[in-house]
Amino acid sequence: IFVLRSDVFTSLIHRTNLLMLKSTATALLRRAKRTSILPSTSSRSLASSTNEEPLVKTSLYNLHKELGGDMVPFAGYELPVLYKGDNGGVMKEHLWCRSDGKASLFDVSHMGQIRWRGRDRAAFLEKIVVGDIAGLSEGSGCLSLVTNVNGGIIDDTVITNAGDYIYMVVNGATKFGDMKHFKEQMESFDGDVNMEYLEDSMQLLAIQGPGAAEAVSKLLPGAFDLTKMAFMTGVDTTL
Repeated sequence: IFVLRSDVFTSLIHRTNLLMLKSTATALLRRAKRTSILPSTSSRSLASSTNEEPLVKTSLYNLHKELGGDMVPFAGYELPVLYKGDNGGVMKEHLWCRSDGKASLFDVSHMGQIRWRGRDRAAFLEKIVVGDIAGLSEGSGCLSLVTNVNGGIIDDTVITNAGDYIYMVVNGATKFGDMKHFKEQMESFDGDVNMEYLEDSMQLLAIQGPGAAEAVSKLLPGAFDLTKMAFMTGVDTTL
């Protein structure tokens, strides 16, 4: 998974012409319900979600359209459910991503990206998720579950120790409800922790398929050996 500033997309897109752009959306997106959203002081109002509220566009929106993306509403964003044309459609796109030597690029920028800071950030997260967060070495991550006060599951998440902060990704359709829960738990937490929601300042891409490593290697610095990266580890680099 790649986390990218919006201002690096122009360079990236021109260098990913070997990848066939896909969407993580499925036909279920047409029936997905908009979630309630968390009040915020950010420039984009998060007060409530209504049918009249404009849909958010990711930095790849124009490229989706150029490639024939069938754009639909999902979690407050306008995303492609499939691509039109001879090579498009759910089945062909699925088979491409599963074929030997092929790779697909998924725009998952609608997902919730959060940075946790403060000396007690790991202790706080261990109160609201499942797993040994304090035991994660720098650069390593884990799959986890966000739980309510009774231990019931609210969402699934990926959590990574990024050194001076902990990086969390939650699902796009539930991110505002998740953050509302986090804020409620922070109010009763006796420790030093703060939550930074990255909103749309950072874009998120996932490259999948048997040919993913080869495709990504074309964008990485010459000395970067992708084959030595273990599962569920991450590193900052420049494409």
